[in-house]
Amino acid sequence: MHAPSPSQPPAQRNLSKGLTLLLAIACGALVANLYYAQTLIDTIGPEVGLSPQIAGSITTLTQLGYGAGLALFVPLGDLFENKRLALVTTFGAILGSVGIALSGGPAIFLAASLVTGVCATGAQVLLPLASHLATEERQGRVIGTIMSGLLFGIMLARPAASFLAHLLGWRSIFYVSAALMTAIWLALFVYCPERRPEGKLGYGQILASVAGQLRQYRALRLRAFYQAMLFAAFNLFWTAAPLELLHNFDFSQEQVAWFALAGAGGALAAPLAGSLADRGLMWWTSLGALLMLTLSFVGADFAAAATSVIAFAVTAVLIDAAVQLNQITGQKIIFALSKEARARVNAAYMTVMFVFGASGSLIGSATFESGGWTLSALTGAAMGGITLIVFIFFDRGASATTNSAGGNSPA
Repeated sequence: MHAPSPSQPPAQRNLSKGLTLLLAIACGALVANLYYAQTLIDTIGPEVGLSPQIAGSITTLTQLGYGAGLALFVPLGDLFENKRLALVTTFGAILGSVGIALSGGPAIFLAASLVTGVCATGAQVLLPLASHLATEERQGRVIGTIMSGLLFGIMLARPAASFLAHLLGWRSIFYVSAALMTAIWLALFVYCPERRPEGKLGYGQILASVAGQLRQYRALRLRAFYQAMLFAAFNLFWTAAPLELLHNFDFSQEQVAWFALAGAGGALAAPLAGSLADRGLMWWTSLGALLMLTLSFVGADFAAAATSVIAFAVTAVLIDAAVQLNQITGQKIIFALSKEARARVNAAYMTVMFVFGASGSLIGSATFESGGWTLSALTGAAMGGITLIVFIFFDRGASATTNSAGGNSPA
């Protein structure tokens, strides 16, 4: 597997299956760092000297670091050579993971968590890079494959952390993560091709231009809204569903981890979404995703009422699949908006999705506390239904690419 030379014209570049797989694994490993500590807060907090009231900041700080990286670091993909950025973020994530594993007090632990969160945004540097290297005909499938790796990273992080913590202690997952990312760093150094952006803007102009992408493209605003709502519903489900399993299905933490592992099957929808997007079926794919998510939340309520673990797991897979179908479709569309500003377009899209989508965890906790799983499930269904209504009545050609009317039209 040989990387094309930097001087090669972009039209002649393409991604081999091996390099696509490497980028998918890299994205999954980087983003997984955001979620390892989520199920281990009660264990980590006392050992590093964090009070129960402050222990919740373990996840929050990592997520805040990721949000800051999306806004401040990812746009650099339109300014600096992309491979170098990916190597810097991966190396930073290695240092952050080792720092977490070695930490003996709260200051080092929280600082390392913040660094890890910022550097996890390397995944959002690699994704636009892959879209540049892929041919237009394969772009959707490439994005789908890489995003499936990213979702597998998210979904496998929690059960992997739980299993390793049970066997070897909570620090082991961060040592394993550091080792995995070291191997990825070496593979990226050897095989990842360089890409030097042609833009002449300075850093301040690049940052200002991120918000400008949202103002300019109606398609970007709408796709960011759709995915933010679905990501919030996704976070709602994976916050409230484990509580339902623990309280009403009498699951142990280990059984919850196995349930989360089964839910990762939704990532298999990503290559299908990419294939559908490459065939120009973006509108229909988004419609199907929104319908699937809305109905799956309703089904999840019935499954919980019937205490059917299998049915509940099926709804989890379908919800994850719906989020993936809409995500891949959306990124196929937004990457067609501007080849010169793909990193900035992706930064705008992901920042909106992340900032508003992260509220789903709070909504999941609040609704479960107030009305149990039924209220959580109905809230998730309502979020999907609202998004579906907006999509049907306001999309008006935004779910298209350059070859379709309205897909690239500015506001």
